[in-house]
Amino acid sequence: MMLTDNRTACVKEGANPMNPETRKVPVATFLNYTPVPLSFGTSGLRGLVKDITDLEAYINVKGALRYFFSVGDIRPGSAVVLAGDLRPSTDRIMKACMQAIVDLGCVVENAGKIPTPALVAYALSTKRAGVMVSGSHIPFDRNGIKLNKSVGEVLKADEPGIIRDVDRVRAEEYGRPATASAFDGAGMLKRSPELPPLELAAEEAYVRRYLRSFAGGGLSGLRVLVYQHSAVGRDILPRILAELGAEVITAGRSDTFIPIDTENVTAEQLDRLEEFAVVAEPSGALHAIVSSDGDSDRPLVTAVLPVSELYPGQRRVRFLPGDLLGIVVAEYLKADAAAVPISANDAVERRMSERGILLEMTKIGSPYVVAALDRLAGAANRQRIVGWEANGGFLTGSDIVLSAGTLAALPTRDSTLPILANLFAAAERKIGLAALWDRLPARFGCAGLLDDFPIAASRAILAQLIPPGDLIEVEFDGAGSVLDRSRAGVPPRPLPEAATQDWRRIKAALSRFFTPALGFAGIARINVLDGVRIYFHNGDVAHVRPSGNAPQLRIYANGDSQLRADQIVALALRQPDGILRRLERALA
Repeated sequence: MMLTDNRTACVKEGANPMNPETRKVPVATFLNYTPVPLSFGTSGLRGLVKDITDLEAYINVKGALRYFFSVGDIRPGSAVVLAGDLRPSTDRIMKACMQAIVDLGCVVENAGKIPTPALVAYALSTKRAGVMVSGSHIPFDRNGIKLNKSVGEVLKADEPGIIRDVDRVRAEEYGRPATASAFDGAGMLKRSPELPPLELAAEEAYVRRYLRSFAGGGLSGLRVLVYQHSAVGRDILPRILAELGAEVITAGRSDTFIPIDTENVTAEQLDRLEEFAVVAEPSGALHAIVSSDGDSDRPLVTAVLPVSELYPGQRRVRFLPGDLLGIVVAEYLKADAAAVPISANDAVERRMSERGILLEMTKIGSPYVVAALDRLAGAANRQRIVGWEANGGFLTGSDIVLSAGTLAALPTRDSTLPILANLFAAAERKIGLAALWDRLPARFGCAGLLDDFPIAASRAILAQLIPPGDLIEVEFDGAGSVLDRSRAGVPPRPLPEAATQDWRRIKAALSRFFTPALGFAGIARINVLDGVRIYFHNGDVAHVRPSGNAPQLRIYANGDSQLRADQIVALALRQPDGILRRLERALA
């Protein structure tokens, strides 16, 4: 296992220049409201729709593209691909983004309403920058802007330069008198442009990507229901599945935006899927229900269980979380190297180790995974490089040869690939999805958070639990030694005495909160890559991590049963004396 050292950046999160609170915002005298600058989250810029005025979208896109100019990624006259999701606010924001692109002397290619991975795949293949207006899975009262360079996603290393140029553009626009500004007092364009005619090249290239690499007819005999809701790929996915041989039924199409968070699939949502299954089955056995989030870069996959196999009270639909879904995809693609965020179910570590797949754990967020794919590409004898996130979004860091053709590298989250890979893996083995998933390590996960948790308190807790130095992961052996497990390919080695004492102190501190009385065994390992992740001798895993951009303290848990994983989260969140609140009182 290989680990990425971003621990210091985690500790110093409050100094992040992307935080609007730490940036000096000039005053625009012609505006009749107080602007709220957009900030980078784990994937692009996001904010409330009321705060994403035309002016705010314009400033951020123009600043980002200027940065792309400065690093030689694109130049004036270059084409920039523009697309969006199906949120009610997206069209207006796309027009503001278009104005920024045009004012910089670039040409807009309007790819329309397509999945984010479709935009990025096309942009990379044509060496163009891209702008995607989408808030992904978050509610409709929010939206966002995702940017990519002609060579790939915007990475964390790009953010300081983008911030610099965004701030310069902001100063320019805020410094204009009202009569000279293209924006009115509400921050809206005085003359909103019309988008250029729709071009289908990006959408068609995305469809061909899968039809030319997966075996035609490979899904014959499968009956798959696509839950369309308001996903931007709701018509593209059924088309791909049908052309690969599946019988496709669609259901749940909605003109109202429905936020689907594939990391937090609720009982109510599973009830809805079960209703779809019951309605569809009189016409024939249903094998799977698939869907995606708003911009179709995160998959939702459920197996549909035959009635004859159910035990009393069991659901007809079985959902597999994205981190486990990704294991199936990696194995189907015969990956030899992978990058996954540290918050993923530890079944990933176990399975990759069993298969001899080089695994690099990263901080949470697709830019970290993309950067890890680049590093893995430099590793010796690694030819099939992949990555995925807990939400199921899957990335490929190298071209991968499949039965019908070569799947070109696509280092951005995608929902179609994990859906297809799971269906094909089951079909080729002539088993159902549930039987396929039963072959995975029996590890279960749960997550939760405390909202309105002071950011300063989160920082103080981490400061007490992460000792000085550059170590990422340590192991406590039975002989009392503390071993460094931070580097791939290097056997664990004992730490010097001073560092050993530091980590023993951390272990003792954590043992006061994660006690035998609460069901925890002794601490076996501690990882501080992104927050504090604790591995216990009985197989429990507890991971405490502040949110990257909100006043929240999160807990992730793994256990040998769903009951135990749920219990760990409940113990952490319990008010007023749960583990997280006790950490706050003792360490913050």
